[in-house]
Order: sequence, then structure tokens, then C-alpha cells
Amino acid sequence: MNTTPFLRRAAGAPWFTSAVTVALLVVMLLAGAAGYDGFLSPQVMLNLLIDNSFLLVVAIGMTFVILSGGIDLSVGSVLALTTMLSAWMLQSWHWNPILVIAIVLGLGAAFGAAMGALIHYFRLQAFIVTLAGMFLARGLCYLISINSITIDDPLFVAMSQTRIEFGELFVSPSVVIALAMLAAAIWLAHCTRFGRAVYAIGGNEQSAMLMGLPVGRTKVLIYAFSGFCAALGGVLFSFYMLSGYGLHAQGAELDAIAAVVIGGTLLTGGYGYVAGTLTGVLILGVIQTLIAFDGTLSSWWTKIFIGALLFIFCVAQRVISLGAARGKQANSAGSAKAAPALG
Repeated sequence: MNTTPFLRRAAGAPWFTSAVTVALLVVMLLAGAAGYDGFLSPQVMLNLLIDNSFLLVVAIGMTFVILSGGIDLSVGSVLALTTMLSAWMLQSWHWNPILVIAIVLGLGAAFGAAMGALIHYFRLQAFIVTLAGMFLARGLCYLISINSITIDDPLFVAMSQTRIEFGELFVSPSVVIALAMLAAAIWLAHCTRFGRAVYAIGGNEQSAMLMGLPVGRTKVLIYAFSGFCAALGGVLFSFYMLSGYGLHAQGAELDAIAAVVIGGTLLTGGYGYVAGTLTGVLILGVIQTLIAFDGTLSSWWTKIFIGALLFIFCVAQRVISLGAARGKQANSAGSAKAAPALG
């Protein structure tokens, strides 16, 4: 049986890169189980979600941006600014924590919407606009304080210390929030007009405009959603660290991009699944856990492994894209040759 045609068709399918990511995750988990006792214990697996819940939320927003063919380099700085604003309003002004959370989420969405408007209406490159947003948000952190601000608000402390237990296992409230956000994002991407517009813009923005889709409004909403997710990630990070600091989450934007790409979303846009981002985040978490279990490797090996995986997936995506394009050209040529014979 010749499997080459099947492999070619599979490689061109939208689910292929996500399936490869899931297979890679399974292989890494099995390798960890073979090398270290207790690696596959249920609590260790749940700890992957506990430690990376904020990154999952940030990566969800980044997924929509990359699906639209854009990029958002500001999310790590917006996360840090959210922790600083939250700490400052709680500790210096003693505002109600619910009000503080609502304010920082609104500010994050507004910040993202402003960048989206600049990108669309002024025809500016997303890379440049969000790079400026990254510097602006990080700089604002140091206008508030150059030192770390400890958070001792009862609600934040309770969210940090609360365990949602089922038997001997537990998760934090942040995990529940992150998974609820993931479910909402999957519905938003695959069951709404907004989600269909995101994919259409990422596939071909000019075609989306000719189809009458609200391209401008959608792009503004995409970046507003990314800003909202970054701010929500900052709230979860505040629960995790119980502090605000301008140096929090340095490089988080790159980790989010890596998780999205490893999760199967094409950097060129229009192709990928939001659910795949969860797999990408888990792979990053498994790499960190493997290094922690080993105990002899430097934490910098995490970055090395992530960089190698990202390189491999980018090359694989390019090969798949070229293969799909050649397949379409071959089909078109075959149809053209068959047409005179039918006539």
C-alpha cells in the first residue's frame, strides 16, 4: 500500500500540525515517565496547569492575533503593568479589589484596541506598533515604582492560597479561570461571526474586505481581546506572586508566541486551532518539569529546548505550506488538461 498520497493529504489538512503537537506532548510525557519516578503522577500534571495558567490566558489572546496574520509584542509588558497597577491601587489607595480587577482589565482591553486602531487605520506594521506598546507599558511600570510592591489584600491572598480539591488532588482558582477562558475562546473562534472573520482576515485580508467583512472593526477587537487576555494574565500572575513588579514576565510575549506556534497555528495567519495553544503551553511546562526533575541542568536549557522546537515547527510549517501550494497547482493543472478532453 502506497502511503505517500495519504501523508501528503494529511500534511495539508488543517489538523495536521496540531496532531503532531499532541503526539510530541505524549512522547515527552512517556520519556519523562521512563526517566523519572513519579513524573506522570496526576498532581505533577495538574501542577503544569497551576504554574502556567497565566501563560495560557496570554497565549489565548496571542492566538487570535496570529490567526489574523498579526503579532503582539506588548503582552508581557501589559501583564507586568497590570501587576503594578493592581498592587499600587490596592496598597496605596486601598481600593476594592473587585473594582481594581475591573479597571485593569478595561485598561488592558483599551490599550490593545488603541494599538489595533493604529495598525489598521494608519496602515502601520503590527510589529512596530506593538513593539512601541511593549516599551510604553514596561516604562509605565517604573513610573509607578522601581521596586516590587507586595500585595496583602485579603481577596488576592485568598485566591493565592485557595485549593480546589478533589480527593488528594487540587488545582488553584487560576486554573479554573484559565480553562474557562480557553473554552470561551474556542467558542468565540469557531462558533461566531467574529471568529470566522479572524480566520478570513488571516487567510487574505483583501479578500475579506471584498467579501464585505468588517475588517477594521475586527482587527481592533482582536488586539483589544489580546490586551484583555494580557491584563487577565497579569491578574492571575498577581495571585501567583502576590506582588507587582516592573520586571515580572520578561519574555512572556515570546513564550506566548512559542506556545501558539508549537500548538499548530501558522505565523502567516488563517490556519490553526485555539485548543492547540493549550498543547503548546503544556509542552513548555513539560520541558520545565523535565529540567526540574533532572536537577543537574541549568534553567537556561528551557530556552534552548523551546528555541529548537520553535525552529523545527517553523520549518515544518513552511514545508507544509509549500506542499499544499504545490498540490493546489497540480490539481489546477490537471483540471485544465482534462477540460479540452471533456469538450
